[in-house]
Amino acid sequence: MAHTEDTTQDLLQAHLQLLHESLGYIKSTALAVALDVGISDAIHHYGGSATVSQILAKIDVNPSKHRGLRRLMRMLTVSGIFTIQHPSPSSSSAASRLLLSNNGSSTSLTPLLTMLLGPLLVSPLATVVSSLVRQEEQPDLSAFGIVHGGTVWDVADQEAAFNISLHDAIAADTRFLMPIVLKECGEVFQGIDSLVDVGGGPYGSAASAIAAAFPHLKCSVLDLPHVVAQPPSDTNVEFIAGDMFKRIPPANVVLLKWICHDWGDDECIKLLKRCRQAIPPRDAGGKVIIIDMVLGSGPSDDKHKETQVLFDLLMIALNGLERDEEEWKKIFFEAGFKDYKIITLLGIRSVIELYP
Repeated sequence: MAHTEDTTQDLLQAHLQLLHESLGYIKSTALAVALDVGISDAIHHYGGSATVSQILAKIDVNPSKHRGLRRLMRMLTVSGIFTIQHPSPSSSSAASRLLLSNNGSSTSLTPLLTMLLGPLLVSPLATVVSSLVRQEEQPDLSAFGIVHGGTVWDVADQEAAFNISLHDAIAADTRFLMPIVLKECGEVFQGIDSLVDVGGGPYGSAASAIAAAFPHLKCSVLDLPHVVAQPPSDTNVEFIAGDMFKRIPPANVVLLKWICHDWGDDECIKLLKRCRQAIPPRDAGGKVIIIDMVLGSGPSDDKHKETQVLFDLLMIALNGLERDEEEWKKIFFEAGFKDYKIITLLGIRSVIELYP
């Protein structure tokens, strides 16, 4: 087919698209700065609306940076993190309220975003492309492994600060997501007597939320011995030390929240087989509940689609992956499960009910 000549508007639009994509890292950097200096907390201090001078008075930034902060706030406002009330004050939005510190909000995503924007995860992304095409003696080594010399879990074992950040990030996501899961998909937990949250972390945030909503339900958390060595005292959730790839305690339901995307297909099939061994038949209430992404499912707007595939590229750096429905179906059936149901009510993620 002959190439038709691009119009001036076509060329300008292409130019805009390429510049916009090339400068995308600046949006992430601006968000990281807002988190680091506590801009959302400063605006919250003034009741949800503040001038640049008021923000400067509450954050640890030299007053001479007034103009720079105004420009940063302009960028964050254009991107929708904050809003503007004319003539000048910046106001909080639904997004910026999720940036409040843990002291300011129980649904704060600050620990999760701080980890995603931090150097331990950002630096490996520069090597993602080379990790896809390199020819080396260790072809399965992830971009994270190339940069840091081991897996995320290896680094967490060796560096106490990162270990705390990692678990705090996962817990923050769980505290945000589980009230929505219970509100929109609570029926998946009805009619069962016991549940084990596999990989539920040192705080057991998901299991605790489920136990609070369903007091009759016996909830437990399975994680590695060092992870659950000091369980919280203010919970009725049982913490069990173990290895999910070796044995999962018996329960009506096994919960896998944001676990499978960390692992390749072979590991996931092995894990799902352990899940199947732990639960009773379907007619006795047995099932696995997976909370994870299903690429292509959920809202169809561009931001949802792009965020899903961005997460998939992040998981390449960690040797994990996000899966579409066909990829999920393949590992489900190879693990011996017979049926599944996808509930797409959680934005970029879904709830999957998996039946033996």
